[in-house]
Amino acid sequence: MEWLQHEFMQRALLSGIMIGILCPTIGIFVVLRRMSLIGDSLSHVALSGVAIGIITGASPTVMALLVSAIAALGIEGLRKKYEKYAELSIAIILSTGLGLAVVLISLAKSINIDIFGYLFGNITTVLPNDLRLIVLLGIAIILFIMITYRQLFYIAFDEVGAKVSGVPVRHLNLIFMIVVAVTITLSMRVVGVLLVSSLMVIPVATSIQIAKSFKKAMILAVIFAQISVISGIIISYYLELASGGTIVLVSVLLLLIVLGSKKLERWKA
Repeated sequence: MEWLQHEFMQRALLSGIMIGILCPTIGIFVVLRRMSLIGDSLSHVALSGVAIGIITGASPTVMALLVSAIAALGIEGLRKKYEKYAELSIAIILSTGLGLAVVLISLAKSINIDIFGYLFGNITTVLPNDLRLIVLLGIAIILFIMITYRQLFYIAFDEVGAKVSGVPVRHLNLIFMIVVAVTITLSMRVVGVLLVSSLMVIPVATSIQIAKSFKKAMILAVIFAQISVISGIIISYYLELASGGTIVLVSVLLLLIVLGSKKLERWKA
């Protein structure tokens, strides 16, 4: 446990545990809504916010939060305009975010020094203020999910039926999109903006292979994410690897193990 003696590793572990709860908890609703690519879209937009923060001298995390929240509202607005082609809204925002990020990054050469950690995750960049922000907003997101769990569950499976039943679908969708944006922004320090969507989707993809109910799928997804995050942080520390890529590869390994086990069971039957 020598690695836990370092303060930056303690901060990385605490923030990783919170992210390991948030990403799959939000991710399971995202997957059920067939909006798995929204993580990629908002993470690219968050990168634009990071670039704005670095260029202007403002907090990159706060700017990423603001920009990604605005983009989340944009996706929800476009989703209503393209009801039959809802994936178009994600593609439009993704392209806009990526284009804006590239232009902003090209404006200043010095931005390249800091941008690598945001792109691929770096456990040494989690500062005390980042940890406090992750914990505070993380608790707020968990409370939101606990309070609106049944309504979000209803909307995820039958949005039209939920609306007819009196569920405030429009308002909940707007708040949920902002929650997704906040989760992505909070996760980018550890996992990186290019990989954060993987942590929202892969643990969920693993859990639904073996879970028999929605609640069990959510719990298993959180367990798989925690294993991925904690193992990934430890491995990346000792092998000096990028934390984001290591965490994602561990989560992919877990998925392959589960898929292999299921195939083996069918072969034995």
